[in-house]
Amino acid sequence: MSIAPGVDAAAGPPERGQAAVETAQGWRRLSLLGIVPLALRSLRQAIVPTIAVIYGSSTVADAEPLGLPLGLLAAAGIVMVTVVFTALGWWRTQYRIGPDDIRLHRGVLGHQARSVPLERIQDVSLEQGPLARLLGLVEVRFETGAGGKDELALAYVTRSEGEALRETVRTRLDAQSPATSEDAAGTAAGRTAAPAGPALFVMNPRRLLLFGLFEFSLVVFAVLGGAAQQFDFLLPFDIWEFSEWQRRLAGSDAMVGAWFAGLDLAARVAGALLALVALAAVGLATGVVRTVLRDFGFRLERTAKGFRRRRGLLTRTDVVMPVHRVQALTLSTGPIRRWWGWHGLAFVSLAQDAGSAHHVVAPFARLAELAPIAAAAGLPLPGPDTQWLRPNPRYRIDRAGLALTIPTLLTLLALALGLLPPALLALALGLVLGLRQYALWRCERYAQDGDRLLGRTGWLGPRITVAAPVKLHSVEILQGPLGRRHGYADLALGLAGGRLRLDGLPVGDARRLRSAILEAITAVDFSQLPR
Repeated sequence: MSIAPGVDAAAGPPERGQAAVETAQGWRRLSLLGIVPLALRSLRQAIVPTIAVIYGSSTVADAEPLGLPLGLLAAAGIVMVTVVFTALGWWRTQYRIGPDDIRLHRGVLGHQARSVPLERIQDVSLEQGPLARLLGLVEVRFETGAGGKDELALAYVTRSEGEALRETVRTRLDAQSPATSEDAAGTAAGRTAAPAGPALFVMNPRRLLLFGLFEFSLVVFAVLGGAAQQFDFLLPFDIWEFSEWQRRLAGSDAMVGAWFAGLDLAARVAGALLALVALAAVGLATGVVRTVLRDFGFRLERTAKGFRRRRGLLTRTDVVMPVHRVQALTLSTGPIRRWWGWHGLAFVSLAQDAGSAHHVVAPFARLAELAPIAAAAGLPLPGPDTQWLRPNPRYRIDRAGLALTIPTLLTLLALALGLLPPALLALALGLVLGLRQYALWRCERYAQDGDRLLGRTGWLGPRITVAAPVKLHSVEILQGPLGRRHGYADLALGLAGGRLRLDGLPVGDARRLRSAILEAITAVDFSQLPR
């Protein structure tokens, strides 16, 4: 498939009756089949009022014989209007890949024209929902690195067209970059996807199920609770009223009520334990299901265009992350999985990944598997020779003093009132908060290892961040009243895809790191770097 280079940037939007002419000059429409998933997406938003109309009409059916048919007719009208507006929206949507920008014109009642310069595009990703996969369609997302606010999406185009769009945009970005214009000149005619490279990380089904067991989640109860609140008018009674449950259990059957009332303490404890076991089983099953849906077929490859990641069972995503746009990486783990040697690796990039600034490139792996990925990104993981430094101990002492203020006051108040149990409880709370600050000080580290800046945070689930100083956007020293008095400061480092902060550093170390970072930034001519 070939994509026309577009008309002059001063050309106006396509007007009614001129669609064929403008399309011949580079304007293109989305896939006609895309009306189906778009209409279903809109119908999901109208499902609540549709059900309300049908339910309301059924309640008056006895008093008004035509109530239910009229309600069904109104519901059918909602569906029809949604489909018609979706079709009109498809007809009024056109896009064009110009020499310097991407333009999108859309709107049914009003007209919206957007233009995103190619130089602002940080990444191009392809996403497929279940229905889109069946129809051979993809949603193309152009990431601009603006926190998702200026994201441009084309929903939907054919799979081959989406691959060609991504390759076209990347080729033109390479051609505009002074550092890569000669290399891009030989491939400007290429319109196929980047060839698959060596697999850096693949998650097989066994690894996927094991990962799901560590992803314990009770989100299913939140979904059921939200659905119960949305459709409470369909329920026979208020399910949030505990006394109503007791009345119905005891009143539904006299023998059942007497049996519940006659249970001894041991039986009630056993019932509570059984409920906890059932809750844990539901949490484990939910974690496995969520993990399989999100990370099925997880594959990370190294291609000529960068890191290519594909994953998803129902919704399939295909993301390519250029190496030079990886600003930092994070090595994370959990309170339990760390003892089994499992970690996760994510890239901090200018683009967004499902609303997050972190692109997960290996969610569940051993350190030996993560080291080659970090090395390929130019940010090797810390080794045994890394010279870690601890923050100023006065920082955590001051934090502990602030954390103990309220428990101490509560303890004194309870003792003054002669309430010993609450006093012991407040004292225990203060002890836990104090031990937490000590554990954080023991676990937190920072280091400057060559051209890398490293920070280690967290206690139960430690996280290591490795950043390249040359890719930082800002560096700031922060000092509060206690910090100025006791000689420590916080070092805030700006990333376009997030923020890195080293707390409680000795003032001398903070100033030294700031000077080194500024020297690394000012020594580079960023106009010569790839975009």
